[in-house]
Amino acid sequence: MIRLAVVRQRYNAFGSSERVISRALATLKANGTVDITLIARRWDDDAGWHTRRIDPYALTRVRRDRSFARAAAACFHEYDLVQSHDRVPGAAIFRAGEGVHATWLEQSRRVHGARGTLTRRLSGYDRHLLGVEAQMFAHPALKCVLCNSRMVAADIKRRFGLDESRIALIYNGVDPALYNPGLVRHRAAWREQHAIAPDAPLLAYVGSGFVWRGLATALAAIEPFPEVHLAVSGMDRRSQRYNQLAERPGLGNRVHFLGSLPNVRPLYGAADAFILPSLYDPFPNACAEAFASGLPVFTSPTCGAAEWVREGENGWVADALDVEGYRTAVSRWLQRRSDWPAMREAAHATGQPYTLERMIAELEALYLRLLPA
Repeated sequence: MIRLAVVRQRYNAFGSSERVISRALATLKANGTVDITLIARRWDDDAGWHTRRIDPYALTRVRRDRSFARAAAACFHEYDLVQSHDRVPGAAIFRAGEGVHATWLEQSRRVHGARGTLTRRLSGYDRHLLGVEAQMFAHPALKCVLCNSRMVAADIKRRFGLDESRIALIYNGVDPALYNPGLVRHRAAWREQHAIAPDAPLLAYVGSGFVWRGLATALAAIEPFPEVHLAVSGMDRRSQRYNQLAERPGLGNRVHFLGSLPNVRPLYGAADAFILPSLYDPFPNACAEAFASGLPVFTSPTCGAAEWVREGENGWVADALDVEGYRTAVSRWLQRRSDWPAMREAAHATGQPYTLERMIAELEALYLRLLPA
């Protein structure tokens, strides 16, 4: 049995970064492949794994990160493999679920402007992350970077010069028993509950962090089309701002804020397509779930899900800030309403191969390949 340590300062098995990988590792544990120890400062749910708390005292955010990284690295030798979900130098595997920080900064500057960029520079935390990221990718202990999109894999190779043999691409897996076209059974009841006509075009948006996941663009995209509704599942501390945007005369009562749903499957069943114009998103689970559920996907080229999109067949791609590009895509989608059943089939066929079972098998093969002789 492989002794695997998973490193994450603040671990939540139901968070977007951990939810899918947690299920895969829990299955490997149940199969007797791995014995998992979670190394964390705080955790909300450890998925039944061993837990090892590391919480050295620190006054600032930067010192907190550094003290945790040092204390965690000091015990790495006790395990066969260490997989870090944070930027911690010395782990054998780094899961780049949040992508490359330099790229995230480049994209965030597009919406925060000069004033916001200056504030971040003065904080010093971004400089810290950039430095520790470079240190981590250059560390001799690093055997493999685990990516969930080709976009992130190519970015890491370009910025840090890693050889392709040290990068593994494993897409997040979806459970086909939970996400499939059969979710359409929820359509009538869900629409009746939310006062949406049975034949009204409905776009689903699932994701927290409305600024960098492009909710403003999604709202603007549907504005010229009075028949189109948008259902939003997610949370953001600036929610009031988006409520005000949705109250514009052109949007009327066509935007439905649902909060953070514990179960989004009925929404997928009620929707006709999925939209997420992310500024930077390695590969959101919601997009994989939408494809598997048979929803065409509107997204951006800086979202890993764009790798699965075939323009006009199972979705559309436009820049996260290109409102006219999304309006054009929505217009074309509406004009081809007779093709919607074929688009749904194409979307499902795209996501269908990327199951949780496949992800588990790929992780197991990776761990066995990386084990020390």
